[in-house]
Amino acid sequence: MKIAIVTGASSGIGREFVIQIADNYHYLDEIWVIARNRQALKKLQEEVPVKLVILPLDLRKKIEQRKLKEKLKASDVKIKLLVNAAGTGKIGYFTELSADNQKSMIRLNCEALTTVTYLCIPYMRRSSRIIQMASAAAFVPQPGFAVYAATKSYVLSFSRALRAELLDRGISVTAVCPGPVDTPFFEKAETLHEMSEFKKSVMVNPENVVTKAICDAAIGRGISIYGNSIKVLRIGCKLLPHAFLIWLTEYMNHFE
Repeated sequence: MKIAIVTGASSGIGREFVIQIADNYHYLDEIWVIARNRQALKKLQEEVPVKLVILPLDLRKKIEQRKLKEKLKASDVKIKLLVNAAGTGKIGYFTELSADNQKSMIRLNCEALTTVTYLCIPYMRRSSRIIQMASAAAFVPQPGFAVYAATKSYVLSFSRALRAELLDRGISVTAVCPGPVDTPFFEKAETLHEMSEFKKSVMVNPENVVTKAICDAAIGRGISIYGNSIKVLRIGCKLLPHAFLIWLTEYMNHFE
């Protein structure tokens, strides 16, 4: 049985991935959708023609990760596509945010993504694809978004190394690095401060980000970047001193 697995599937980019995968991967028997919100996952079934296997898991918890491991072990599946879209972030300076909020970012954005990837690879074969949601925040440290940016830097580095390791097995890995995307993410992220005007000005819709990501993964690209402004940012991060970029990022993210 051929399946796709999408984490963070109840809203935002993860939800959009489910919709577009169902439209583009007609040979799939099932899409396994993972998120904490069971009702949102059930509602999603009404919008796609592919059978969804609903897994209401909190991937930050090891006991919930074990449920996924057991589900995979008990099923005769080949994973054609894994999308790690689950993620969380909080806007604010490190010393202002709670330790629990920041550790939660690390657990979901890094630890859970790593664990899900590890669990799924044994069920993948040649031509299988892994899509990891990183962020343009991975390109440079971001004062006011310090832990989040660090977690996404981890995702990008991990994805690029894993891509090299899996090359001989014919499994591709694509890291998706969008700028701000118009999803509920920023509603949840605005703990102490609102998003900067700069980020609002370059915000894009999730449909375009996901369409580009699916196309880039299909042709085997290691990184998927949507939007000219983010492409310019990536080039700038390669050419300019990081001390200057960190100052510029803090200036653009200036909290009133």
